Amino acid sequence: MNLHTCCCSSPILPLPIHHSPKHTHFCFLFPTKTNRTPSFSPSPISKNLFAAATNQVSSSPEEGKLESEILNDELLVRVSAAKDAAEVLSSIAEDRCSTGGGGVVSPSDCRLIITAALDRGNAELALSVFSAMRSSFDSGRVDGSMSVERWKWSRPDVHTYILLVKGLAASLKVSEALRMIDCVCRVGVSPGEEVPFGKVVRCPCCMVAVAVAQPQQGIQLVSCSKCRYQYELVSGNILSIESEEISMDVPAWKRGLRFLQIMKLNIPAAVHSIVVETPSGLARTHRFATETVDLPAQEGERVTVSVAAPLTVYRQVGPLKLSPRIPDFYPGEPMCLTNHRDGRESRLLRAPPKDATKSMLIPSTLIPILAVCATGDAASGLIDPGLPQLIAVAVVSSLAVSVTFNRLVLPQLNKLPQRIVDITSIRQQLLSQYDVLQSRIKELKRAAENEVWMLARMCQLENKIYAVGEEPSYRSRRNRVKRVREGLESSLKNRIELIESYARISSMIEIEVELDLDVIAAEAVTNTENIAEQIEQIMEIENLEEKWRMQAEANDEAERLLSSEPVPADQAF
Repeated sequence: MNLHTCCCSSPILPLPIHHSPKHTHFCFLFPTKTNRTPSFSPSPISKNLFAAATNQVSSSPEEGKLESEILNDELLVRVSAAKDAAEVLSSIAEDRCSTGGGGVVSPSDCRLIITAALDRGNAELALSVFSAMRSSFDSGRVDGSMSVERWKWSRPDVHTYILLVKGLAASLKVSEALRMIDCVCRVGVSPGEEVPFGKVVRCPCCMVAVAVAQPQQGIQLVSCSKCRYQYELVSGNILSIESEEISMDVPAWKRGLRFLQIMKLNIPAAVHSIVVETPSGLARTHRFATETVDLPAQEGERVTVSVAAPLTVYRQVGPLKLSPRIPDFYPGEPMCLTNHRDGRESRLLRAPPKDATKSMLIPSTLIPILAVCATGDAASGLIDPGLPQLIAVAVVSSLAVSVTFNRLVLPQLNKLPQRIVDITSIRQQLLSQYDVLQSRIKELKRAAENEVWMLARMCQLENKIYAVGEEPSYRSRRNRVKRVREGLESSLKNRIELIESYARISSMIEIEVELDLDVIAAEAVTNTENIAEQIEQIMEIENLEEKWRMQAEANDEAERLLSSEPVPADQAF
């Protein structure tokens, strides 16, 4: 899938094309010609806020009308002074009580209410209306309820986000404007964030997305469809962390090979030991090294440690037990750490032994070598002087065969069959596209946040110029600030539209992944419960049948006894 084509040419977000280019950018601080004027007399800044919103409503591609269906000037003035969104719905219900029933406040009317609230400095009402709009899928029309509950808000669209970001920045409420941008990045997420999608975890070898670490998950075994090896993901909170900076002496020949890029050598700079507690309460200790002294995570943060497949994971192929573990790694060795808070991924190195001097003299290596040498020397004096050469040739051949088998043959045998990884390849492709989209969203979000700060400063500077007065010397400066602010508004508008488009596609991928994982798991649990219930019902029926059979046998026995008893002579007549 071409992401650029999918996101930029998708019909999900058509850009307005039915108005002239001179009205493309609306202004918050200067008068704008509109077809609708408020009945109250606000400040000059408020007039331009209202004009901007009206221009935004009329330029929406899905809104062909210029007038509101439910709002008039008097009602708009009254609802702009409300405390929250519920009071706004109450005022609308009272005004529309003659028509009866309820309805949905259209997106254009929502933008008019938000703009009127910002116009009167009632930013709390604008934020309350926006929060109610994001939660609108939780409400609806209920028969026999009050009139207030019969009205509900429509879902916010991209024009609502643009209006709020620009309006809050023009009102110098930068923190709230930045929060709106964060909401755009999670357009498909409800206000309650207790059930997030999860953190995408990459393969420590191929660095492609392989799985999603959800908040309730602790330990899971995943397979990579690219390298066809298995890894164990340990997710949880860090209970404790101990770090130590180290310095290692690298031989000159290794430094030369590394300089010539013949041998890749990673020199550890610090050793860390962390204890990770999973949601189930299981705690694990991981010891690893990093190339820098920076901590990959801090205490209390949620992380996912990708480790090599343990010894308990293997495939039985005849007499052989093939472990789908990546070569040159020990079972359970940490390979990569993903920080869920900032999304940072740290490649982990093998921690050096605590006593490096003794580790070079390994008995398991020295004893066989010394035994072979001693045996060759003894045999050369007793049997044949050419025997040491024969032994040397045999040792070299054995080493060559062993290296070839361990380096070339065994890694290929340890890989999972292609038919097994094909099951997860489609989901991992979706996760890879999701990862690319999230990276792009982060870049756009960072740029949009900088533009919000610059736009707020331009608005503040323009307010200062208005406060000075209509001085002729400031006319050129005012025009210059106006051009800069309009350019920032246009750039910010385009960035928000791109973010919303990327976020919408990301939500589609989340739906597909969750349908593939969570729904199937829930259906499996439901099917298991249904099977268990059916088994219990069958057992109850079998018990009842046993009782009925015993009761029938007892009745038959009673009838047989009664029929076999002789009748007395006095009762016969």
